[in-house]
Amino acid sequence: MGYCFGKMTREELYDVFQRHPSICTDSRKIIEGSIFFALRGDCFDGNSFAREAIQKGCTYAVVDDPGVVMNERFLLVGNVLDSLQELAILHRQHVQVTVLAITGTNGKTTTKELCAAILSTQYHTVATRGNLNNHIGVPLTILSIHDDTDIAIVEMGASHPGEIRQLCQIAQPDLGLITNIGRAHLEGFGSFEGVISAKKELYDYIRDNGGTLFVNSDDELLESLSASVPRITYGTSGHASVRGACPLPDPYLTVRIFPEEAGQEMFVATQLTGRYNLENVLAAWAVGNYFHVRAGRMARAISDYVPANMRSQVINTTHNRVILDAYNANPSSMEAALRNFASLDGHDKWLILGDMLELGSFSSDEHGRIMALATELGLLKGILIGEQFSRTTVPDGFRTFPGVSEARSHLEMNPIRNGTVLVKGSRAIGLEWLTDLL
Repeated sequence: MGYCFGKMTREELYDVFQRHPSICTDSRKIIEGSIFFALRGDCFDGNSFAREAIQKGCTYAVVDDPGVVMNERFLLVGNVLDSLQELAILHRQHVQVTVLAITGTNGKTTTKELCAAILSTQYHTVATRGNLNNHIGVPLTILSIHDDTDIAIVEMGASHPGEIRQLCQIAQPDLGLITNIGRAHLEGFGSFEGVISAKKELYDYIRDNGGTLFVNSDDELLESLSASVPRITYGTSGHASVRGACPLPDPYLTVRIFPEEAGQEMFVATQLTGRYNLENVLAAWAVGNYFHVRAGRMARAISDYVPANMRSQVINTTHNRVILDAYNANPSSMEAALRNFASLDGHDKWLILGDMLELGSFSSDEHGRIMALATELGLLKGILIGEQFSRTTVPDGFRTFPGVSEARSHLEMNPIRNGTVLVKGSRAIGLEWLTDLL
């Protein structure tokens, strides 16, 4: 390729990608021989790090600032993010792979991880890493597909209308799964009806492109929204294609899988806490069934899966049993967590809750509703952290603090001992910084 300052077409960029099929977007985590995409953020400009990326081992750097181009290894485009997304679209059109898209208010990452664990026992499977489920993460997942990939599982997140539609245009899924639709990101969606409309964009894409859905038959809303689309159902009701049940988890979930036809039911032990994870396990089982994964393999994959990243983790410390579910929180997931916590055996129960963010004008009412629910469930003591909880009327057994540092000082002077503690809040609150005191 000759050295010039002309902007590359996506076809020219794809030719480079085919010869160097590895993408890097962080100059601090360079992958030798990769292509660096100089993305811009609110507080940084990736163009400023393009030279460093080349020096550290990237083969090329894709930039949109002509001023940083030094030689033929700097590939100039009109907009780096647009080029990344267009490259992913072109790659998706070239690869022969089945794509499953997963979205939902709660449980999408756990469901994605369970599906990946099951499918990886029998297929070459690519799945979204962590929660890289946005307009950058989805293209990166698609671009990680190789010729030997059989199945790609793409997690999709959204906080505004139209985002799922855009991500579907990039990933072009053949299969779709919405875990649930709850009251989250209300600030961005405007209302619960806005959340429904946004999540439904996945169902609309699958319907318009002749795909198949996996649908929780216990969820009346999802049943209704998917009525016109070919679907495979899972749930606890008798008419579900994949049917299961579980006793109350204490603290771990054991799932009873009922046979579709003649055969023995199975009991699958998990390392997940919370009855709300039953639907995630059944969803993954339905996906595994669709791809003809043997039941024994599915059961072992689910049993071996260990939750991480502060999602439904049970931690037995020297002093307490801690249920750490502090990766994120919204009214739907908070309610499910409180109900599950109330059902567990254990004396001296404590709540450590952080604000639920991005609720806009609904925030005050939703935080008040959560405290009313805690009282109803008999969860009457704990620590509440954040500006919104600090403005909420709370029972006498609770202390409120504006931030984690103040709560930490309180816990150092007033430690919780021999208790069962639920830790849950939005990720930005930083509740994990308290766990060493528990």
